[in-house]
Amino acid sequence: MANLGFIGLGVMGSRMVKRLLDSGNQVTIYNRTKSKGDQLVKEGAIWADSPRKVVEASEITFSMVTNTEALDAITQGENGVLAGLLPGKIYVDMSTVSPEKSQEVAKKVSDLGAVMLDSPVSGSVETLEAGKLSVMVGGDADAFEKVKPFLKIIAPKAAHHVGGNGLAVAMKIASNLSLAVQMLAFSEGILLAEKMGIKREVAADVLFNSVIASPMIKYRGPFVLDMPEEAWFNVNMMQKDMNLALELGRHLNVPMPTTAITNEILTAARGMGMEEKDFAIIFEVLAKMSGVS
Repeated sequence: MANLGFIGLGVMGSRMVKRLLDSGNQVTIYNRTKSKGDQLVKEGAIWADSPRKVVEASEITFSMVTNTEALDAITQGENGVLAGLLPGKIYVDMSTVSPEKSQEVAKKVSDLGAVMLDSPVSGSVETLEAGKLSVMVGGDADAFEKVKPFLKIIAPKAAHHVGGNGLAVAMKIASNLSLAVQMLAFSEGILLAEKMGIKREVAADVLFNSVIASPMIKYRGPFVLDMPEEAWFNVNMMQKDMNLALELGRHLNVPMPTTAITNEILTAARGMGMEEKDFAIIFEVLAKMSGVS
């Protein structure tokens, strides 16, 4: 049991807070849209009016925000995370952001005598709720050991320390690009089978029981039959990660042809007004392009 903080109550963040609360921890929360914290407050969370107040009330503070700009917004300024940090405190950012920005913030945290870890997760809403989420961590190894019991509440499957600050978020970007690339290849296969006259659900069932059925295909592939009303990870969020991957590729001289092509399909999805849909909407983009309703 500990006094924890959590900043960012999106689809994933709010569920993480629930797991921490259910494990008996005190959790102080903040979100830009206050109403997203109402249910958690009813379940025992403590509301704070700024990221700074969350940090001041907590031994370990977690955050999970949308992008690099959002990380800047919650960490900088008189009401930001940095303003509330004292020596000995630990700040764990679980967002998928620019590795360079994550390292920059970590340096500022270190200058205050505190410690920052970057700790993005691998998985989705379904894997989180099933207790199958995994997490990767970059930063000080001793701080990782202190935080690990709480990370294991959020992600019981695995918590990997991958190296120094910024390396975990780099690992997450390397992982995430494959999600969209796999979804594109899976969608192409389904559409090819369907246009040959095989029913979509039959084609999907065959592929779910074939050698191409990765865990991601098994839990997101069914979206080609029935899209969820609430996106698990929408087009805008996925394209943000793909752009981060392409930026890293250019910086490191790593050619990324499948990432680039898949990113263009995500751009097409945005052009069709599907940016708030789960990124599995890639299938519908291809379907429209191929004349399938």
